[in-house]
Amino acid sequence: MEQNKDYNNASEIYEVSYQQVYQWVKKYEESGENGLVDRRGKIELTSKDKDQIEMRKLKKDNERLRMENDFLKKLQELERGGF
Repeated sequence: MEQNKDYNNASEIYEVSYQQVYQWVKKYEESGENGLVDRRGKIELTSKDKDQIEMRKLKKDNERLRMENDFLKKLQELERGGF
């Protein structure tokens, strides 16, 4: 906004309250464009949380691969006639 920061005019143009425009300007001044990004409902995961999620995923993948391997072994047995 310009130096005079005409919050009233901006609030009329964007059909929001004076207070909303004021908050936008403050956020922009403090953090730039990133300050205006809506982050509601988006929790930033800690490194520990990310590691736990990755570990769960790897365990599931490992279990799936074990099952697939067991299935292929059984299939080979059946194809050889050793049931």
